Amino acid sequence: MEYKEFTAKNVDEAITEACESLLVTSDKLDYEVVSAGSAGLLGIGAKPAVIKARIKEEKEETVETKVEVKEEKKPEVKAEKKAASSDINGDELCKKANDFLKEVFGAMNMEVTVDTKFNSNDNILDVELSGAEMGVLIGKRGQTLDSLQYLISLVVNRDISEYVHVKVDTENYRERRKATLENLAKNISYKVRKSRQSVALEPMNPYERRIIHSALQNDRYVTTHSEGEEPFRRVVVTLKK
Repeated sequence: MEYKEFTAKNVDEAITEACESLLVTSDKLDYEVVSAGSAGLLGIGAKPAVIKARIKEEKEETVETKVEVKEEKKPEVKAEKKAASSDINGDELCKKANDFLKEVFGAMNMEVTVDTKFNSNDNILDVELSGAEMGVLIGKRGQTLDSLQYLISLVVNRDISEYVHVKVDTENYRERRKATLENLAKNISYKVRKSRQSVALEPMNPYERRIIHSALQNDRYVTTHSEGEEPFRRVVVTLKK
């Protein structure tokens, strides 16, 4: 399968758009970052992120498995390869995120405890927030939390060559929201099967749309696709023919 190009405001959303378009989960996506994009100055001159992606081929997965087995037999080779593959300083990334959030919460006059951890194996910066006013930070359907995540991503990915994914969460909101959407997907599937009519869900961000697509991708009776333009793009559930 040939690579297709996907564009979004950041790499994470470009990956999500690719998963949504190709109807696969991220672990089955083969992609490369063409451009990480930039925020510009006050939104002026902003450039979108661009990736090339395709569905992983079975033979590629087999090769990867063989490589992993060989590396387990020779741990010293694996360690040397890992050290050479990335020059990211996890402590520095955590400090960037912490300093930025300290300014943000100071301006908001909020007392928030910030716990940042960098997973070097997956290039993921996890940011956990806690405090007395977390409902304010979550916002309607997690919009404020998503905005914080996007801004932190811009800050930590500035001046580094390898893209780092950022995940921001508080009070286990992401998992609770994921469970809610998966339950919604099952209920909508049942409704479509009974009424035999398509159902359009409320507008969602790319991450939440991907949860709906993933929840129903193996459903025997319905299929999903997205319609509309951001930020009003929504999932439509239809009966399989």
